[in-house]
Amino acid sequence: MSNAPVVVGVDGSDHSLLALEWARTAALRHGAPLVVAHVLPDSAQLYAARRSSLADPSQPQEYADPVGVHVRDVLAGAAGLPEQVRYDALEGSVPEALRVAGEGSRMLVMGSRGRGGFAALLLGSNSRAVASAAACPVVVVPHDARRAPDAPADPSGGPVVLGLHAAETPDDVLVFAFTEAAARGTTVQVVSAYAIPPAPTTAVDSPFQVIPPEGLADDGNAVPAEREMLRSQTERLAPMRKRWPGVRVEQAAVPGDAAERLVTASRSAAVVVVGRHHPRRTVGSLAIGSVAHAVLHHAHGPVAVVPTLSAS
Repeated sequence: MSNAPVVVGVDGSDHSLLALEWARTAALRHGAPLVVAHVLPDSAQLYAARRSSLADPSQPQEYADPVGVHVRDVLAGAAGLPEQVRYDALEGSVPEALRVAGEGSRMLVMGSRGRGGFAALLLGSNSRAVASAAACPVVVVPHDARRAPDAPADPSGGPVVLGLHAAETPDDVLVFAFTEAAARGTTVQVVSAYAIPPAPTTAVDSPFQVIPPEGLADDGNAVPAEREMLRSQTERLAPMRKRWPGVRVEQAAVPGDAAERLVTASRSAAVVVVGRHHPRRTVGSLAIGSVAHAVLHHAHGPVAVVPTLSAS
């Protein structure tokens, strides 16, 4: 996947332009081509079909494409562009066209909301559909209204937060997180939750404790479930540490709901990385897991939903 492109879906809305900027910098960071894809409106698709069927040479060959023109103008003023940039005008339904466009890509980037629907909704139907079905990692970039008031002005230098179930999360999810952290020169912050009530003295809204690898010595004071979770994490992360020795890793084992903790961590994260669904589901399953669903709807920053990319 060394030359796999970063694909971004745009529709000219402000939300999609945020995704475009995220994708542009991601392509530069990874040294990858950038593919800017947008689905033609129904009127343009109908015109193309009518012209093709009538073969009328007196009609213009192409329908006006204001989205394509606008996006080119936006990128013309960008600080830098990848060596290869391609613009694709797609036909068909938005989710299906973007799903196909993302096949074989490094990632497919989308805004959390498009032009349609209600502005109050946190996640658009197209973003949800693509994140549920694409054969590549899908990064959903939220609109500005979802940013936490205390979030850093530029969270791109924050950690890559990885939601990990040590026994179930596919390797593809870990590989994506470590690859992204290595490209950014930042930390992978691993968050796992265990199903045990917190101690009565634990404040409900207290931040979770981040533990570096050197702090994992068992002094007998940790809750048994927490201690076992940290050990499982350490074992599962060992191959990734070996493959990316320069990436710093922080581990956190927390009681309670995993999605809630990941949403909290998203306030300052460069990106939150989660698996799409339980690995025992079929690779082609359209279902999206409860944690990924909740994080997509409530995270304050970008979320990468990574499918099982192999049948292993």
